[in-house]
Amino acid sequence: MTNPHHYGLILAGGRGTRFWPRSRKAKAKQVLTFGGDRSLIQQTVDRLRPILSPDRLWILTNDHLRDEIIQQLPEVPAAQILAEPAQRNTAPAIGLAAQILQSLDPDSVMAVFPADHMISRPDRYIELLQPAFQAADKGAIAVLGIQPRWAETGYGYVEFSEGITPGSMTPQPVLSFREKPDAAKAAEFVAARRFYWNAGMFFWRTDVLLQALHAFLPTTAALLAGLPRFTDPAFHTKLTEVYPQCENISIDYAVLEKARNVVGIAADEFGWNDVGSWSAVYELLPHDVDGNVVIADALLQASTGNYVDAKGKLVALLGVNDLIIVDTPDALLIADRARAQEVGKLVAALEKRRRHDLL
Repeated sequence: MTNPHHYGLILAGGRGTRFWPRSRKAKAKQVLTFGGDRSLIQQTVDRLRPILSPDRLWILTNDHLRDEIIQQLPEVPAAQILAEPAQRNTAPAIGLAAQILQSLDPDSVMAVFPADHMISRPDRYIELLQPAFQAADKGAIAVLGIQPRWAETGYGYVEFSEGITPGSMTPQPVLSFREKPDAAKAAEFVAARRFYWNAGMFFWRTDVLLQALHAFLPTTAALLAGLPRFTDPAFHTKLTEVYPQCENISIDYAVLEKARNVVGIAADEFGWNDVGSWSAVYELLPHDVDGNVVIADALLQASTGNYVDAKGKLVALLGVNDLIIVDTPDALLIADRARAQEVGKLVAALEKRRRHDLL
């Protein structure tokens, strides 16, 4: 039996620029499929079903994606799929959802989930979420820490006490949050065995979160508190006026690094992948004997380690290695797989050229 006061907020406002040319403003990463028939956001909703039915999910996105998400997720009430009037980072976004839920259910407990991750062991994942919800029920702010598999510089870290056991179902005090480290510091974190990746999954009573916002981000908290009830016909008009005035700041900086009642679940392996680049997709999908991933009609000779996504035509590769090749009707990407994280720079260059037709 699931708890009727538990809710989920799925953050789905990102553009996924590192997945250009497939990812565009109106077809961003979270609504794309990678090697299956369900998009990333559909998979997110699917795996939460054992503890959160779709009618208790809220999704915060943008005007470009809202219609697509409504179409992909007919099981989630359309009124609960909201478009931010302006991009204001995660603190205002989460604060807005907490304000809405608190007005509808004063006993509401909210979890925050990214829309664009993959998890290959959903059963274990659900087991780990339950003690996090239970800690939130009792008034704590809870986070899910992921045991690092390598010295990653692209993630923030959660610091636990010495001797933390991966997979422990008992919430443990979080000593600190660390921003994205350099390579040397990341190696230190992994060697210490008490630093876990911060994957952006948080749990709290909505009243606890709103109190924290009032303490640490009072301007934004006051703006959100002044909104009419969600059921008021004036809500959306007032939101459009107020939301752009909120501070542009992440929930990590605004609340988590300052709050004292933060605990964490030190997760063991549950197959988490943030699908951060085309190279990550390459690693996730099946390879042929030469290490190629091919989503196309392809002819490959003396070529290894390539990712080819080009439907509707024959792609022939001869003597090339470790490339990302992604073809769409109006753009073709060819990149060194080792530099897949830099694809977003191409999007920035297109913005400078005002090539809005390709964004």
